[in-house]
Amino acid sequence: MVFTESEIAYLANQPLGRLATAQPDGTLQVSPVTFSYNRELDTIDISGYNLTASRKFRNLLTNRRVAFVVDDLPSISPWRVRCLEIRGWAEPLGELAVPLIRIHLERIISFGIDEPDTPAHQLTTNNRFVEASPSARESKETPS
Repeated sequence: MVFTESEIAYLANQPLGRLATAQPDGTLQVSPVTFSYNRELDTIDISGYNLTASRKFRNLLTNRRVAFVVDDLPSISPWRVRCLEIRGWAEPLGELAVPLIRIHLERIISFGIDEPDTPAHQLTTNNRFVEASPSARESKETPS
């Protein structure tokens, strides 16, 4: 498992994330998206209305690098910020019954999730790289 139990619970309770992709000309695009954590594959799966026609889906046909962020502000008094950033690469899976974008994790940056009682200015980040499975490495090299 690549996420801590606290991070999995956090992801399960957040309705929205932000997906960053690169357009063919290099311009970055950030889109709000719905998502789910796929425990079996240790991936983030993104779905949505008319996904295969979206700019984010088409961006992945030329550049699979992505960043995905889920964050919230559960309190402003005291100040509490929580954030989970995922960096990796994505598979645009348009041939499935429900098309989706599957994010394969390479790096996770977590803040404020595993330390819920720590004062804001004393929080530390939990940064780590994720080892890709052999099948994920193979898929990364093979365009859809």
